[in-house]
Amino acid sequence: MKVISTKNAPAAIGPYSQALDMGGMVFVSGQIPVDPAAGTMADDVRAQAAQSLTNLKSILAEAGLGMSDVIKTTVFLADLGDFAAVNEVYASFFSEPYPARSCVQVAAIPRGAKVEIECIAKRE
Repeated sequence: MKVISTKNAPAAIGPYSQALDMGGMVFVSGQIPVDPAAGTMADDVRAQAAQSLTNLKSILAEAGLGMSDVIKTTVFLADLGDFAAVNEVYASFFSEPYPARSCVQVAAIPRGAKVEIECIAKRE
C-alpha cells in the first residue's frame, strides 16, 4: 500500500489520506470543491463540481492515472435538485464507457460545500 498525496488538491482535513494505491486499485477520498492554491470555494454548484473533479484528477495524476482509469464514483450532493447541473459538468470530465456511479443527497458536506466526489480507479 502506498499513500498518494499532492499539493495540487486540498490537504486532508482529518485523519485520512487523499488516496491509497493498493497496486492494482487506487481509492481516492471524497474531494470537496476547495481550490488548493487559494483555499477558497465557489458558490455555484457547477463550479464546485468542476473543482471537485479537478481535485480528483490531480490526485489520480499523482498516482500515474487519469480519469479514463476511474471505474466507480460516488457523488454526494447537499441538494438532489442540483443533480442535472452536476451531471453536465461530470460528463465533461469523463467519456464512454462512463464509470459506475452512485449519487446521493446528504444532510451536510464539510465546509458547507454543495458537492463531494470520491472515486476508485484501476490500473491496467
